[in-house]
Amino acid sequence: MTGRRFFRQLVDHQFTAVIQLDGRLIVEHVNPSAELLLVRSGKQILGQPFYSLFISPTDIREVLMAAVQDGTTLSVRSAQWQLAHRDLLTLDYRITPYMDDDEKLHLIVEMLPADRAMRISRDEGLIEQTETTRHLVRGVAHEIKNPLGGIRGAAQLLASELPNTELQEYTQVIIEEADRLRNLVDRMLGSHQMPNRSPVNIHQITERVYALLKVESGDVIELVRDYDPSLPDMVGDEAQLIQAVLNIARNALQALSENSVEHPRITLRTRAVRQHTIRQNRYRIAARLDVLDNGPGIPADLMEKIFYPMISGRASGTGLGLSIAQQIINYHNGAIECESAPGATLFSIYLPLEELNESS
Repeated sequence: MTGRRFFRQLVDHQFTAVIQLDGRLIVEHVNPSAELLLVRSGKQILGQPFYSLFISPTDIREVLMAAVQDGTTLSVRSAQWQLAHRDLLTLDYRITPYMDDDEKLHLIVEMLPADRAMRISRDEGLIEQTETTRHLVRGVAHEIKNPLGGIRGAAQLLASELPNTELQEYTQVIIEEADRLRNLVDRMLGSHQMPNRSPVNIHQITERVYALLKVESGDVIELVRDYDPSLPDMVGDEAQLIQAVLNIARNALQALSENSVEHPRITLRTRAVRQHTIRQNRYRIAARLDVLDNGPGIPADLMEKIFYPMISGRASGTGLGLSIAQQIINYHNGAIECESAPGATLFSIYLPLEELNESS
């Protein structure tokens, strides 16, 4: 095996996006991670000037030429490069010039999305915080549940001793309210049952959620299905996953129902994502399930707390739906992300479709 071939095979297995340029800044080699980052295949990129892939090619060309002229490694953190056909990328990148055996100059450009690292760190922090809060709530819930049983039992005994039906109506109110509080506490405690894993297709889940939403919303809210039919089966607990997606979708339904929204709409969308990092683990392929609504959006002061138990933006909400959904998705080694603005709230559920590839 030649040194050049070995080098390229080594680069192709790197998690970091790596591109090799010649002295004229023409792309000579691109690894799979760079193809994913730049949303272009190697065939589209090879032989093209690297800077031509971006909206501001002059700025990027100047940076590359400075590395060529100085002949030293250049590292930049949190740079912003905008691709010609997609949103702005926030990158940490390094440019390393080197001479080959024939004294020809080449550049190695290594790129790592800074926003991905920040997102992973933020998500891990939020999960740890919500787990701590959930343990606290469970402790309080247990303390509430114990005396509730005594109150209900005492009310039942009292009802059996009372002489007339009119007085028994009061004890019945006590019993019903105790039952209502017990149900609320049971929801606060959540399920400790681990997933009953079996093969399931993600569209079995979305179709069940769609059917339930259709019954609840009637013709008032438009429901849109946008599926990727190529998604393979995954291993998971179908009932739990339906509950998680339904909790998120019902929040969207309630937000649209309680606010005056023109042409209210909820979209259920599935896509495959490749080489995706979920909670510091990298998977070759994962499923992304989006729940998108065109409601009023989530208030900015709630965005960092929406997965906490008992936090709700609605007066009638218990604040348990998203907390339970996150717990279920965590059990499935997945993650939930949320973006919200007036007119567009997007919850994205990421679930691995195969075994762990490597740590990110």
